[in-house]
Amino acid sequence: MQSPRKTTTEQLTNLDRRELIQLLAVGGLVSASALVGCAASTPAGTTPAKPPLPRSPTPRPRPDFLFLQLTDTHFGYEGPNNPEASHTLKDAVAKINASPLEPDFVVFTGDLTHTTEDGVERRRRMREFSRIVADLKVKTRYYLPGEHDAGPDQGAAFREAFGETHGSFEHGGVHFVRLDNVSAGNTVGEAQLDWLARDLAPLPLDTPLVVLAHRPLFDLFPSWDWATQDGSKVIELIARFTDATVFYGHIHQEHHDVTARVRHHAARSLVFPLPAPGSVRKKAPLAWQPESTDHGLGYRGVRETGGEPAISELPFEPSRAASPA
Repeated sequence: MQSPRKTTTEQLTNLDRRELIQLLAVGGLVSASALVGCAASTPAGTTPAKPPLPRSPTPRPRPDFLFLQLTDTHFGYEGPNNPEASHTLKDAVAKINASPLEPDFVVFTGDLTHTTEDGVERRRRMREFSRIVADLKVKTRYYLPGEHDAGPDQGAAFREAFGETHGSFEHGGVHFVRLDNVSAGNTVGEAQLDWLARDLAPLPLDTPLVVLAHRPLFDLFPSWDWATQDGSKVIELIARFTDATVFYGHIHQEHHDVTARVRHHAARSLVFPLPAPGSVRKKAPLAWQPESTDHGLGYRGVRETGGEPAISELPFEPSRAASPA
């Protein structure tokens, strides 16, 4: 496999669809190896990924498709760690709409809104978030709660705005699972584990499986709440499959790992980055760097290519002037 090309967001915007697909097919801004068995790339200072396990040598043919993962938008945040936060989400929607990307769907893997104990304000933020992302040219969207969305009320406001906090769907021969590991605290819970077991039971074990979650399901750094108490039970269920991948958020940075032959990929946040696991004594948002081109922000494209998917990290720079309402 060729080394991943370093491509700016501005260059991405100018690519036509064929060029963009070729870029994603070789991994773009991060090596596609994170999914297909070569050495994964990680940003400086993060924990290196363990060598990912290869896919099944004879994957079943399936149609190509592309989806986007956006995470940790924290709509409603105000503070020095992102002085552009009032319009970052609008800018991201505009950037996606102006790009050559034609994703089949978008997934939001939690912390859509910034936490508030005020139930009226929580619901207002969720309504406004929904209004903004409704402008995406991608009309199929899936939502997961984060602890900022669901922690104060066990997911009640989230369910009012977006429906059930977990579920599953099929797309292009891949079985997708939306997990909720925030509404009941730092856990999935027995009821949802039972549901997951029933959901997976009819599937052949060579079915490509993608699990979407907010927190990591493995013990990345438990003292920072970067783990799920019963995540090992989820991993046990999905590790039976020959092709299982987890996409998650929560840690506000790119990260790749493998546990029990399950591949785990965290994506960048769209509000502010957090430090690498255990790199500092106390976890806190990284300071805003005015000279930075992307401020550590970004989102992710994942292209399924008939058995050899590629992931591409797409840096993002909010505009310096507030977007119109």
